[in-house]
Amino acid sequence: MTAPNDDTIASRISRILADRIVTGELAPGTKLRQDHFAEEFGASHVPVREAFRRLEAQGLVVSEPRRGVRVAAFDLKEVREVAQMRAALEVLALRHAAPHLTPSILDEAEQATIAGDNSRDVRSWEDANRRFHRLILSPCGMPRLLAAIDDLHAASARFLFATWRSEWEVRTDHDHRAILAFLRQGKIDNAAAVLERHVQWIGQRPVKSASGATRDIFAIVG
Repeated sequence: MTAPNDDTIASRISRILADRIVTGELAPGTKLRQDHFAEEFGASHVPVREAFRRLEAQGLVVSEPRRGVRVAAFDLKEVREVAQMRAALEVLALRHAAPHLTPSILDEAEQATIAGDNSRDVRSWEDANRRFHRLILSPCGMPRLLAAIDDLHAASARFLFATWRSEWEVRTDHDHRAILAFLRQGKIDNAAAVLERHVQWIGQRPVKSASGATRDIFAIVG
């Protein structure tokens, strides 16, 4: 059984490693060594193992017999799966949240959209995008549902960073504005329809590898 202090340390380690994986600092296939991170974080192997288990539950790492723990790879099939799961769960959360969305919450969500439109790099855009979704979904009052959505957003962010890490294109999020307009009008079905389409849109762009080869990268961009 994990001691309370170990659990706190494990949470911190898993959050930090998740951020490194999502942003691409730890590339797909990278081996994660318990002793290395135990030394880095000044912890025993117990919280490090627990952190690895949490990352595996999020789909960010895989544990392989005789090969240890590695950063999980992903492909277009997984991108689509996450997009479809997000669509189903976020629409469910929105329908339960809608009766509790106040004008001030919607104003905050609008400010998050404006911040995203003005972002000059992928990290600030992803932060603003995630803030928008959390604001309109959190009032659903369903913590397990929101935790599952948070895990899916982490996966989405990973796909996003893989696509746009080196070069970001400024964009205007018309879908966010449409969702807000429908919510302000009380048109929940319309808002849900836009949200469902929005999170399932998958972007594609060519990127060059270190060897100079070009390949297409796919990412959820909603």
